[in-house]
Amino acid sequence: MDDRRVAAVLSSAVAIIHPVLDILATRDPIGLKGRTFRQSSADDSTLDNVIDFLAKAFDTTDFPGTAGWEELDSDARSQWWVNRIGALNTVAVAFPGVFGILVNRLPIQDLLGFANQAMVLVAVARESGVTDRETHVALLGSVLCKRDLTSLADSAPPEKEESPKSGPFALLRGMWQIANVLRDVAGELEKRPHPRGIYRVLGAIPLVGGVAGYLGERGALSRAAKQGRKWLAAHRTASAVGERAPAKQLRK
Repeated sequence: MDDRRVAAVLSSAVAIIHPVLDILATRDPIGLKGRTFRQSSADDSTLDNVIDFLAKAFDTTDFPGTAGWEELDSDARSQWWVNRIGALNTVAVAFPGVFGILVNRLPIQDLLGFANQAMVLVAVARESGVTDRETHVALLGSVLCKRDLTSLADSAPPEKEESPKSGPFALLRGMWQIANVLRDVAGELEKRPHPRGIYRVLGAIPLVGGVAGYLGERGALSRAAKQGRKWLAAHRTASAVGERAPAKQLRK
């Protein structure tokens, strides 16, 4: 498949991922995030105490926007997306596995797995200070498609612009939207990090396949995130060298 087409489809996926992550990071519909910063007082009502209890329980998740989140460094925040949101999405990725070999020939699990890894990789990049769409497209191209799209990412406008809806299911809806976009590059799905062989064998067994699929996809997601961090580190190093080059030339 042509690199330019792959870059355009990945750009469409990134165009969906950004607002989904923004919703998760900024939305606070019932005020629990803000409540995690509040100090209790002797004048609090029973209702205040109940809400504070719920806020403290929520704060233990270190969700973006909470007091717990503010205490995390960039590495811990990156890992949060892998461990919390990635793990939640992996339930949806692994669910078809309960049917075992009956669905092994369908692309749904690969589509959702690719979408999950793409979402987490972009989140990790954002926590590393990399926020531009072009770099995110190049990152996904390298880790998930084994392609160097660096020279094409900045000239690849999204093929499809879809604004994800907010609400309690924004994350899963967003992942499904991403999966629909990725149908256009179905041939690339096999290139992403996959579950290890033993999990793929067990995944052919009905019922057991769901558990095996979950464990296998969690491992694959961790490997994808690790590869993403390495790519980002190399990209920063290359950028720094490029910025210093003119100065060296001037000194000559």
